[in-house]
Amino acid sequence: MALVAKPSSGDQGGDAPHLVFIPSAGMGHLLPFSRFIAALASQGNVDISVVTALPMVSQAEAEHFAALFAAFPAIRRIDFNLLPLDDATLAGTDPFVLRWESLRRSAHLLGPLIAGATPRASAVVTDVSLASQVIPIAKKELQLPCHILFSSCATMLSFLAYFPTHLDGANADHLAGDVDIPGIGRIPVDYPPNVLRNPDSLFTKQFIANGREIAEADGILLNTFDALEPEALAALRDGKVVPGFPPVFAVGPLKSTSTEKGAVHGAWLDEQPARSVVYVAFGNRNAAALDQIREIGAGLEASGCRFLWVVKTTVVDREDTAELNNVLDDGFLGRVHGRGLVIKEWVDQEAVLRHPAVGLYVSHCGWNSVTESAACGVPMLAWPMTLGDQRLVATVIRSAGFGLWLEHWSWDRESSLVRAAEIAEKVKAVMGDEAISARAKEVGREATKAVAPGGSSHRSMQEFLATLK
Repeated sequence: MALVAKPSSGDQGGDAPHLVFIPSAGMGHLLPFSRFIAALASQGNVDISVVTALPMVSQAEAEHFAALFAAFPAIRRIDFNLLPLDDATLAGTDPFVLRWESLRRSAHLLGPLIAGATPRASAVVTDVSLASQVIPIAKKELQLPCHILFSSCATMLSFLAYFPTHLDGANADHLAGDVDIPGIGRIPVDYPPNVLRNPDSLFTKQFIANGREIAEADGILLNTFDALEPEALAALRDGKVVPGFPPVFAVGPLKSTSTEKGAVHGAWLDEQPARSVVYVAFGNRNAAALDQIREIGAGLEASGCRFLWVVKTTVVDREDTAELNNVLDDGFLGRVHGRGLVIKEWVDQEAVLRHPAVGLYVSHCGWNSVTESAACGVPMLAWPMTLGDQRLVATVIRSAGFGLWLEHWSWDRESSLVRAAEIAEKVKAVMGDEAISARAKEVGREATKAVAPGGSSHRSMQEFLATLK
């Protein structure tokens, strides 16, 4: 989808600082950018430009950017046409990791684009996946402060920041054992992204390079709040993880905006009793094997609970053409009619989680999903993937006490399936756990306090803005 450039916010005049945002790819990375940008734009005292890389990976991303610019016409758009990535050695690589690599190899073109912005840029805010390329350009070539908007939790940031030091001490080039992070504790080898065990992986090389460079950033913005991750935030801020680490601004939970696509399915939810519905969704990039999908369906059916289930069968949205009747067991939709709603389209997830009918979220543990569930006070049943940060994210759910994580549950298609009977048992157990429910509500109240005037995240946002003046 072609996006139409909107009027420049610089035309408004004034001495507002001009922030240039450089997002990467993947909705998990784009959502915190759009939410943070929307929060700043709504305040009206910051001039904003957004670098948009072309072509885009997915239709969902194209539509997301288009909606952001439509909602905030004053935001300037800087088109960034990527160089072709002709590299036969990268065949079969994840399409979003490929996009990060394409961005990184084209990054030398960013300097002139940012230098030509009017009014002159005051600072750059980059996605962490591009940190090792963008930080030197911003600070050395352009003489601009460079901040990172980190798309995961403070625990994952601690791991990224310390990982190069760990590798140097072990004289290694990949993850080969547990990692003891000062101020955080021991991270078992199977908690971080499992691809880091492969030294030849493109992701591993990117991850290490970014980890070595982030200490040079001028600040790091996190979509979290102090009450959710107190120990990890304190360890980062006190220099225990990495001495002299940049300032860490916990500004979350960042709220969704009108730019986010999806229906609430409110009419169906409105018909359900309070806290009776299990919401099941495993992110926009995670596709389960067909046999696991059918076990999930059988488990939800056997649980006896009402449920709203978002089914995804492919990684990239434009390839997802499978019909539900061909994915689910014969007769499933008919048997659960009335108490179960199964869909494939996007939903406004935060609106779903805010609905009073929702009592549990079964999740892959993407960080945006966890912060939304925490903010809405909804308990979680954690079923993290092993490809990304989700197992480290699951530790936050466990330590904060608002959900259950079953570590033996796996998505590895070579391992045994998580069977329907156990899924049904755990869904019923968490739905009936009053202690987890009470703790989830308390976390939700803490989230509300954090972003309110005088709250910890509100103060962090003001401290960040003060650095730009």
